[in-house]
Amino acid sequence: MRIKLMENFRAIFYAPFYATQALGFYAREGLDIEMMTSDTPGDAVPMLLDGSVDITWGGPMRVMKAHDQDANSPLVCFGEVVSRDPFFLFGRSDRQPFQLTDLDNLRFTTVSEVPTPWQCLQHDLRLRDVDPNQLKRIADRPMDRNYAALRGGEIDVMQAFEPFMSMAERQSAGDLLYAASTRGPTVYTAFIASKDGVARHRDAFAAMVRATAKMEQWLYANPAEELAKATASFFPDVPPEILIASLRRYRDAGLWARSPEMSHEGFERLGQSLHSGGFITRLPSYDDCVEHSLNGQKP
Repeated sequence: MRIKLMENFRAIFYAPFYATQALGFYAREGLDIEMMTSDTPGDAVPMLLDGSVDITWGGPMRVMKAHDQDANSPLVCFGEVVSRDPFFLFGRSDRQPFQLTDLDNLRFTTVSEVPTPWQCLQHDLRLRDVDPNQLKRIADRPMDRNYAALRGGEIDVMQAFEPFMSMAERQSAGDLLYAASTRGPTVYTAFIASKDGVARHRDAFAAMVRATAKMEQWLYANPAEELAKATASFFPDVPPEILIASLRRYRDAGLWARSPEMSHEGFERLGQSLHSGGFITRLPSYDDCVEHSLNGQKP
């Protein structure tokens, strides 16, 4: 069964997707996966709709947004892999222990490349009775530029994912202030396909879910060093010690799902965050956005 799978963009927290391919979990399910690269988040969605690719991975927020804009959207998600938020706040704060409410007095930057990190963080702030619209934040710069600004003392706190967090620790650029994973289950990354695609490739997609389930078991049965070994070729510019530290931090935080079945709790939390931030106009329906039928199918 040959499938064209397009990545969302290259990121360390996507390591399980790369390892599923690299360690042969797909092949053992009889799958021939052509993995296609993408440099820009969301690029694959239009290609799903025109049939250029069969499946991608990405944030269920893209499915929620599509259904918010069109109740008859053909997009669905399944096979949860990243089940918690992989972003951090790190830098310098005089107040210890740091509280999210302290951001009111700090120069800080948020992620510009994708919307979900800020949407989730702004909801965290609202839950603490902080109006996120009143904060002075820089929202239009990429993470690498923000990291240079942090090292240069131009900002106090930045929002980013790994490897920036581990780099900051190694380079004494900042301390961990808040790990968004501590919020609890928040569906962050899963497979995305069209309903027509599911109908055409049902057996193959069910096999991909089975491969994912086996990978998720492997993740928590093996140390971060083994995951780094399996995925190092996907991150040639990341020093080995930084890659291992990044993966270990994510593994220890329980970032990755232990089952590919989409979490109801995590789905609701993401939907509430997107809704409170105005990214979507109504709370999403789990049954409309999630394809249930692929879980547990036998070969």
